[in-house]
Amino acid sequence: MLDLDVIDDPARAAVALDPVKRRILAELAEPASAASLAGRVGLTRQKVNYHLRALEEHQLVAPAGERHWGGLTERLLVASAASFVVSPAALGSLGADPERNRDRLSASYLIALAARIVREVGALWREARRQEKRLATLSLDSVIRFRSAAERAAFTRELSEAVTALAARYHDESAPGGRSHRLVVCAYPAPEAIQS
Repeated sequence: MLDLDVIDDPARAAVALDPVKRRILAELAEPASAASLAGRVGLTRQKVNYHLRALEEHQLVAPAGERHWGGLTERLLVASAASFVVSPAALGSLGADPERNRDRLSASYLIALAARIVREVGALWREARRQEKRLATLSLDSVIRFRSAAERAAFTRELSEAVTALAARYHDESAPGGRSHRLVVCAYPAPEAIQS
């Protein structure tokens, strides 16, 4: 089971977002059979089997063995990942794209950047898994409590200057065998749950 799977296929996204299938998928954090799921989700075993076939067809669940009860054999299934993210790629041309928004200080631009990250890194990660390779990434996450808007502006200016200087020092457009990496730095007000 993957820790996380990025869904970029529209049909797969539709199946994962269906309320009944989503509930069954959530119940499959541990292997279970249609019969054992039926009582937990309040459906008949036949209805659960119907939904499980759709989930399996879209690779959202995977076989996890069999359980024998007397002369009967139950198939056990488990979710293919612990959690899922729907990529904007599933929306095709409707998916968020930062190229359509030039206001780099707007919330919509930040959301479009995050969507592009999900789309691009999701595709790269899927290909790396297919090739049984690791994907080189770097993630930084921090919460900074500014005393004032002026200090936030000063921090923004200094961070921009530092990133620009680092990028200029290490960027080599003509490096043979070099590989470009996208760097995104963003900041936004922390949700109330982490304010202190």
